Amino acid sequence: MTVTQDLSFITLIANASLLVQLVMLLLLGVSLTSWTYIFSKMFAVKKAREQTEEFERTFWSGGSLVELYQVVSSNHRNNMTKTGALERIFEAGMNEYHKVKAISKTNMDPGAMLDGARRAMRAAYQREMDTLETHLSFLASVGSVSPYVGLFGTVWGIMNAFRGLANVQQATLAAVAPGIAEALIATAIGLFAAIPAVLAYNRYTHEIDRLAIHFETFIEEFSNILQRQSR
Repeated sequence: MTVTQDLSFITLIANASLLVQLVMLLLLGVSLTSWTYIFSKMFAVKKAREQTEEFERTFWSGGSLVELYQVVSSNHRNNMTKTGALERIFEAGMNEYHKVKAISKTNMDPGAMLDGARRAMRAAYQREMDTLETHLSFLASVGSVSPYVGLFGTVWGIMNAFRGLANVQQATLAAVAPGIAEALIATAIGLFAAIPAVLAYNRYTHEIDRLAIHFETFIEEFSNILQRQSR
């Protein structure tokens, strides 16, 4: 009589060796964490892009920069979520510009005012970029390491499967198939964790780079405006 072995995923995972099960559990936890960061980063990048586009439209609409600065400062004080990254960069530049202008009323140095505003905007730019790039290194690590972790579990499981043949008088494929199948699941889980992480990392890196270009361009253009006003 031929006995059909149960090769379902749940059975294979349950019958896997302890080390292979630990590898699978680790990869599953990494995958869940990765998906959490993927979705949170998706919403964060989308929100940053929309806020940047909205502020650029407002900034170049031709209104008063002083009034715009007052609105941005008020929103920033009342609720951080109302202000975007580009608004905070603009606020940092205007704030430093007015501080230096107030200090040097008697002997106004346009170069010092412009340099102070530019440094403040660059510092704000670095803070915003650091916030946007949060968790990207984790996604990159998951994408590069997870397949090797899964491969380690597979190698260990296959090694145990072949070691089990030592106690069998007649080696058959049916005897070794369950062990190989349960070992290959580790590689599959590793790829399941790595592929979305790599795709998300590449996508968000591209989106953040585009935002960085917007920020740097704005800093240069706004610096030119301040330079003209300080003359």
